[in-house]
Amino acid sequence: MNSLSKRLLTIIAIALTAISVSAEQWHRDTLGGEFQSRFFDQGVDYSGPVRSTLVRLIPKHPAKVAVCYIHGFNDYFFQKEMAQQFVDHDYAFFAIDLRKYGRSLMSGQKRCQVRNFEEYFNDIDSALTEIRSEGYERIVMMGHSTGGLVASFYLAKTGGHGIEALLLNSPFLDWKKKKMECFVGAVSGMGRLAPNIGISSGKGTAYGESLHKDYHGEWDFDTVWKSITPTRVDLGWIRAVNSAQNYLKHHRDRIKIPILLMYSEKSVSSVDWTPEVDSADAVLDVEDIRKYGRMLGPDVTSIMVRGGRHDLVLSKKDVREPLYTYIFQWLKKTMKTTEP
Repeated sequence: MNSLSKRLLTIIAIALTAISVSAEQWHRDTLGGEFQSRFFDQGVDYSGPVRSTLVRLIPKHPAKVAVCYIHGFNDYFFQKEMAQQFVDHDYAFFAIDLRKYGRSLMSGQKRCQVRNFEEYFNDIDSALTEIRSEGYERIVMMGHSTGGLVASFYLAKTGGHGIEALLLNSPFLDWKKKKMECFVGAVSGMGRLAPNIGISSGKGTAYGESLHKDYHGEWDFDTVWKSITPTRVDLGWIRAVNSAQNYLKHHRDRIKIPILLMYSEKSVSSVDWTPEVDSADAVLDVEDIRKYGRMLGPDVTSIMVRGGRHDLVLSKKDVREPLYTYIFQWLKKTMKTTEP
């Protein structure tokens, strides 16, 4: 059986599982309010049983389009304001917590562990099947940072299964420091032989402190699921990231749907928090985002966000509000032109 046949069988199995799911499997989410979530059993991998999670916020009035959001590294979905913005603009909102992240993390698992980004494809397929089973045939995918890499890799490899547009919020398309690229190339090969060897992913708490309300930010999130200090990674994770990035670099223009590429005006490197961290990307190189993001497909709209943090929707209010205005204007124009 070839890989395509196996892939089709997997999708069919996920669809059949979704059909048998009752509404009772949705439960009140940790975010409270009208947020609900449910788990998907994703079988067993090299670390044991795994699951993914889908969170939803449904508009009070019928919506024709749904957004499916994928979080970044050392992250999970907690951006309530972002979800509410989409719902207020008549979109249904769904967010995935990938396996071994956030709500999906199970006892004994290593947080964020992955060996190949194709592991996430079943998590995405489960979410998309559920979204469509609820009557939403038109879907926009959105990814932040590593989630932007995951979403781009998924769409480039699979064709997207009917996804109509892609929103990228500071996608992780290349390593931040040029000297890191030589290091990554060396350790990526080691990741095949010794994927569980852990290494530091950096120093400092500047970015985490710029976000959390207990420090210099305005946002509340679970610091076990999204730590203030950098999270250790293993060689398998580095190999997985590097492989996905290289695939996109060597297969340009593979994503045929419209893409909105968003990134901050500048990058900043800081171990300790300074006011500058509040208005720049403290995680990735914005020039790399712009360069490699424009290569993803033939229809890429890029926008530089002045004063934006790495997670642009967590920027200061005077930055994120006009950004939302632009996003919805772009979506209105794009979804109209792609309307069947």
